[in-house]
Amino acid sequence: MPWVKQEMCTGCSICVDECPVDAMSVSDGKASIDEKNCIRCGHCHDVCPEEAVRHDSERIPEEIEANLQWTRQLLQHFDTDEEKHGLIERMKRYFAKEKKVAQQTIERLDDLMSQF
Repeated sequence: MPWVKQEMCTGCSICVDECPVDAMSVSDGKASIDEKNCIRCGHCHDVCPEEAVRHDSERIPEEIEANLQWTRQLLQHFDTDEEKHGLIERMKRYFAKEKKVAQQTIERLDDLMSQF
């Protein structure tokens, strides 16, 4: 999902004008993307003169840290090391499931692409 790096955005509205589904807007002088309406066409990324519209892969380290922070918050609800280890194992299974869902989705997208 593309995103707007706010400190790079000048609010020029070029992305808003080019978005084919009106998923872009500018408020308080900065662009933003409505994730529900975005069709991931890449027009906003291609036309931004400041390169403020960024690829989601840049956020991987932030997402990892958010997952670790979530786990740390959950750990506060457990007292013993055994309970904490149990939570960590459950979190590992949760993220393994997410990985499996992503991998199988990618495979199915490849199948879908072969239809065109």
